[in-house]
Amino acid sequence: MNVTVIGAGLAGSECAWQLARRGIHVELHEMKPEKMTPAHTTEYFAELCCSNSLRGAALENAVGLLKEELRRLDSLILQCADATRVEAGGALAVDRHGFARLVTEKVRSHPNITVIPGEVTEIPEGEVIIASGPLTSDALAEKLQALLGEHSDLHFFDAAAPLVSAESVDMDYSWMGSRYDKGTDDYVNCPMNQEEYDAFWKELTTAQEAEVHGFEDSQVFEGCMPVEVMARRGHDTLLYGPLKSRGLDDPRTGRWPYAVVQLRRDNAEGSVYNLVGFQTHLKFPEQRRVFSLIPALRNAEFLRYGVMHRNTFLDSPRLLDRYYRLKSRPEISFAGQMTGVEGYVESAASGLVAGVCMACRVLEKPVPVFPQQTAIGALAAYISDPSVGAFQPMNVNFGIITPLGYKVKGKRNKNEAIAARALQALEQIREAGL
Repeated sequence: MNVTVIGAGLAGSECAWQLARRGIHVELHEMKPEKMTPAHTTEYFAELCCSNSLRGAALENAVGLLKEELRRLDSLILQCADATRVEAGGALAVDRHGFARLVTEKVRSHPNITVIPGEVTEIPEGEVIIASGPLTSDALAEKLQALLGEHSDLHFFDAAAPLVSAESVDMDYSWMGSRYDKGTDDYVNCPMNQEEYDAFWKELTTAQEAEVHGFEDSQVFEGCMPVEVMARRGHDTLLYGPLKSRGLDDPRTGRWPYAVVQLRRDNAEGSVYNLVGFQTHLKFPEQRRVFSLIPALRNAEFLRYGVMHRNTFLDSPRLLDRYYRLKSRPEISFAGQMTGVEGYVESAASGLVAGVCMACRVLEKPVPVFPQQTAIGALAAYISDPSVGAFQPMNVNFGIITPLGYKVKGKRNKNEAIAARALQALEQIREAGL
């Protein structure tokens, strides 16, 4: 019993783990470090390159529910995330390198997983799960296009935020704290008054951008929009987005500033910080010039500048079923962002479903159906719904989960009720022998 998994990102690592723990031998192909992509910098598996945050942890958040479902299904990614967690208020954030290193160690040490380095240029025979990611190499992408035909050539662009050293942030012009004092003081808050913001906004909207072949503002994924694209939508757009000051009392004034840039810890030591919401594709010198207009960052040391990537995804509603299998060739499955699930947690969820369902296929066992009442099932239903017209990547959200069917007063109470129902449904699947 053998299955080939292509790609050792979050989806591929989770997929390989779920297969291996069910007694199936896995050949896991990963082209790093022999061949790197523009988005990755280390040799580790499951590398986080866009942000260190795995987003909200509370069950009234859809992604918080998804994470809890994954925990209860013995997800490798959630095990490693919880083990390398760093404080970030109400979010689950990890030490990026510690997390990737731990995933790599666990995958490599599993007796049922054989890691094969190097680029895959042909689709292997037999049972295969393709989790090569949105930056799939050109050679493999050509084979996929030949396999999938007219439904294979979709893409969007996303961007990563810059990193700065903690010691270079001027704390005379910033303070530590979380919005509405929720959780611990894990964010560095960098305020701007109206005059400072006006100057920053003007320079941001006119700064020189790096050339990205085929890029247009309309092709940007809303959930990972470059800050300069957001700024061009209007003077106040950022004030209701990543620079909103609501709930952040400046200890020097006792009031909310006009605008606030938040920095989030990027490693366990707290020596590196990420500019929250500052995904960008400005030229590197322009990033330094414009972002240094933020008073607390006037002398910032940029450890990594923001970058932009073309991310390819499938027309999944036409191609895949709810088990992430290719409808025309069920021995081939896909997982990860290339299926149209957007986000690290969502990618891990797709890898878990694809791995579990492939294991059932190989072991000739009944394939579990994750109901749309659960977050993990709702994602699978969304990417395989043929009624979806202009398919776009999507984060998990309560809108795609089956409604309760009765009214609950208050959004938070309603979401908590949906979460309770989802976890109850998940327990029934586990009791059935998943």
